[in-house]
Amino acid sequence: MRAARMYGYHQPLRLEEVDVPHIGPEEILVKVGGAGMCRTDYQLIDGYFDRGLAMDYPITPGHEVAGWVDGVGSAVPASAGLSEGDQVVVYGSWGDGACRQCHNGNEQLCAHGTWAGFGRHGGYQEYLPVNYRYLIKMPGRGGLSPENLAPLTDAGLTPYRGLKKLRDAGHLRAGGTIGVSGIGGLGSYGVQYAKLLSGGADVVAFARSDEKLEIAKTNGADHVINVRGKDVDAVREELETLTGRTELDAVIECAGSEDALRLAFALLAAEGAVASVGLIGNRVDIPLFPLVAREYTYFGSFWGNFNDLTEVLALAEAGQIKDTVTRVRWEDVNDTLDAIGRGEVLGRAVIVYD
Repeated sequence: MRAARMYGYHQPLRLEEVDVPHIGPEEILVKVGGAGMCRTDYQLIDGYFDRGLAMDYPITPGHEVAGWVDGVGSAVPASAGLSEGDQVVVYGSWGDGACRQCHNGNEQLCAHGTWAGFGRHGGYQEYLPVNYRYLIKMPGRGGLSPENLAPLTDAGLTPYRGLKKLRDAGHLRAGGTIGVSGIGGLGSYGVQYAKLLSGGADVVAFARSDEKLEIAKTNGADHVINVRGKDVDAVREELETLTGRTELDAVIECAGSEDALRLAFALLAAEGAVASVGLIGNRVDIPLFPLVAREYTYFGSFWGNFNDLTEVLALAEAGQIKDTVTRVRWEDVNDTLDAIGRGEVLGRAVIVYD
């Protein structure tokens, strides 16, 4: 099979032909139909996680995976309902099953867990062994292809969980204004969830690219603001022109850069909240006094759990989620990673093997 494998930081992936992996008794062999290319994959190769992940090279990146069942392990129970040819989506965060987070259903927070594409092999190869517990079988009504489904496992999942936190804490409501900061892979879905979950709030998208803001409009943003080259006062003035308000009740922050986070808090109304899901930068630098005196809330929100993903897939199956997908040939994976690092890819790039 073809595999794009990592042998060290700051090196291009090596495009290789390797043996199809064997599966264990409780594993399914997934034939990968689509592998989403996340900025986190670029950051992995660039050394962003060099202190947090133990690497046993070579590894194959790719944590956004969808495809078909190609083989079934001998101990996979019949109750799993998985047979060769079934269309499946891979939930890519695999906990140890024993800690409090796992017992609460939040395996993505497991301190001893592993993730597809981070140490364990991922979807930048044609076949992938996955424990049957981490597969979601799609209904098979022909509506969604693997290249549509794969990005939902992170780009579509991560902002969904962040917006649920804002909603459940009472920050999304009719008559309010919510900002979606950063219209890349995550933010293009975040705009849609903001419309779906906010009960009628105005949704304002913020980005540094007119092309990306056009995607935000297509996905339902009521207003868009290009923040490139503008200070806080200029952005606030434009916000007031568009909405009649100078502040936001909540922000889903999908970029994760220091500048984007500072802007989010600078525009926040009293008792407002920011849910942070992006990971471009390494630190948060915001003034302390407004955080306390205006009673802001700051949510960290990481990926999503298995049940969150089932909800996202149900929305997609019901036709309530649009996607912006760029198909990528396996041979072009390194060029595409470089483009992702430069912020040039619109929506989500997805490797396909046909």
